[in-house]
Amino acid sequence: MPKTLMCDPKLLQKDLSGRVYIVTGANSGTGLATSEQLLRQGARVVGACRRVEAGKEAFAGFARLPGSAEIMKLDLASLQSVRRFADQFLASYDRLDGLVNNAGLVTNEGRTEDGFEIQFGTNHLGHFLLTELLLDVLRASAPARIVNLSSVLHVGNRSRVADIDFADLNFERRSYSSTLAYSQSKLANVLHAKELAARLEGTGVSAFSVHPGWIRSNFGSGVMPGWFRAILNLVLRPFSGMLGILTPYEGAQTTLHCLLDDDAPQHNGAYFSQNSILYPNRENRSGGWPMPSPNPNARDPELARRLYDVSLEMAGSGG
Repeated sequence: MPKTLMCDPKLLQKDLSGRVYIVTGANSGTGLATSEQLLRQGARVVGACRRVEAGKEAFAGFARLPGSAEIMKLDLASLQSVRRFADQFLASYDRLDGLVNNAGLVTNEGRTEDGFEIQFGTNHLGHFLLTELLLDVLRASAPARIVNLSSVLHVGNRSRVADIDFADLNFERRSYSSTLAYSQSKLANVLHAKELAARLEGTGVSAFSVHPGWIRSNFGSGVMPGWFRAILNLVLRPFSGMLGILTPYEGAQTTLHCLLDDDAPQHNGAYFSQNSILYPNRENRSGGWPMPSPNPNARDPELARRLYDVSLEMAGSGG
């Protein structure tokens, strides 16, 4: 198994006092690990969580860290909630050094509050609107960074390359496939970062998409029963290293690199990937900071522009 990519230790010693970061889905997994590290370095972290009490409970152990934290309500499956969060944040803060669009879900068929396919609506559209509403404060705080958590599954699989189906984004005509819908939403995350970089060129705001690795967590619980997930974790745990299954802290490394590395803005719009045995092509499995996406659709600037324009229309019509 390829070596796990880890941040330069010097990056994790930077003094982040006075800097403000938003991390969505901060109450667990890589979101929690990212938040903890930023707090260790003195930052102010706003944990944007659907379940506020879960966020407060998760952050309770961080009280003695140098940084400071606040948990705010954010339900990415509701555009009204996204707008409310942005309004509340902007009423309290006049700077934002980093936006980590970390939260995500993989689940069975469903719809958001605004009627969008649940995975595309939550993983992409919710974060898309959140980013749009915070662009002014990001520009005013430049240099600032945006990190979209994507997935190796934005590539698709050996039999089918993931794409954006503009004719049926919400699976109203196609038979529903949770995997296909998830791949579409994760490809959207990569394209969103690519187009953000183009539109924000010269502003000092950089955007990246990342694959954090295969993380040991509850992610995916929406598509498998708890008993099966428990058995799967029990069976796989002894083979975690061999399979490339990472801890949340290891999974946070790619995000932290994009937030903190001085050279990262030289790769504005790029895709940064942890290693993964899930890449269809062996040559990609070592990952790279950055690396070209193995999916040609993820490298298509015209597709990125079109998705951005369509997303503006969709996010403007809901809520």
